[in-house]
Amino acid sequence: MLPQHHADVAPTAVARHQAPSARAITTQSGFTFDFNEPEEAIFGIEDIAHALSHICRFTGHTRTFYSVAQHSVLVADQLPPHLKLAGLLHDAAEAFLGDVSSPLKALLPDYRAIEARVEAVVLRQFGLPPTLPPEIKAADLALLATEQRYLMPGRAADWARRGGSVPLPFEIVPLAPEQAKALFLGRYQEILAARSDSGAQP
Repeated sequence: MLPQHHADVAPTAVARHQAPSARAITTQSGFTFDFNEPEEAIFGIEDIAHALSHICRFTGHTRTFYSVAQHSVLVADQLPPHLKLAGLLHDAAEAFLGDVSSPLKALLPDYRAIEARVEAVVLRQFGLPPTLPPEIKAADLALLATEQRYLMPGRAADWARRGGSVPLPFEIVPLAPEQAKALFLGRYQEILAARSDSGAQP
């Protein structure tokens, strides 16, 4: 059974009114997430679902809004039961970092170090190892090719094919942020219930 997470409980007035650091953000639950001390951050699945449902994939350059939350659910759905939680949370660090494009990340080595640290903190919060298994990346790339086909200009779909990933055999219908958040939270609860029924450990 996975542990309860601090930010699933309403923050106290003291926590809400703490003076934030110049290197901290305030989450939707009212706590701060300090990039100098991510290990001390208080957050829960609600924070992640809310933020990811409002972040658009491909830095917003899609035909219509399509959230990281919906992307995460679709990745999880491609994986076997023991990897579904990792699939759902593979982009959870973006709840605090935002969705930075891969070409820009390649130019920002300092960002990559921050990303790795935040990702490790988030994964550990949900009982997962800091390094994701290769099956997650494979599912992510297959979904990327599918997204390129249905949500991006034709040239992007050509690029996805050249990358060697085969689009998955379904069409993606983008959801509004509220729907994507509900879907993400619902899938999280389903995964936890299945893990509990199977006796799986975090």
